[in-house]
Amino acid sequence: MKIKDIQEEIIEEFAFFDDWTQRYEHMIALGKSLPLIDEANKKDEYIIKGCQSKVWVFPEMKDGKVIFTADSDAIITKGIVALLLRVFSNQTPEAILKADTGFIDKIGLKEHLSPTRANGLVSMIKQLKMYALAYQSQLN
Repeated sequence: MKIKDIQEEIIEEFAFFDDWTQRYEHMIALGKSLPLIDEANKKDEYIIKGCQSKVWVFPEMKDGKVIFTADSDAIITKGIVALLLRVFSNQTPEAILKADTGFIDKIGLKEHLSPTRANGLVSMIKQLKMYALAYQSQLN
């Protein structure tokens, strides 16, 4: 599935909920379904810098696509990273680098996060794109 299609699916999902309490509950549920990082990869080098809580993201390249696994010690943050992985995991480096993240504004996520969590969200996106850039440079 293309990134844009996944983003549209997420926008539709979030539009279904009446308020942010329900949206947070949905994000917590997403966090529980997150493909968890192998404990061996919970190293400092995979921690996202700029997040208030600990977030680990581990990238792998398989068949030309970047596969991400992750974990966090905070339940909402785990939901946020799960949302991002749903969009970016199993995509080509090029698709990840070209991807627009406007869906985050469309679902109103950033405005409903504390400033530190909003900064963490930006840091997560930046790191996912950095991993994609590293893999893209290996392909060229």
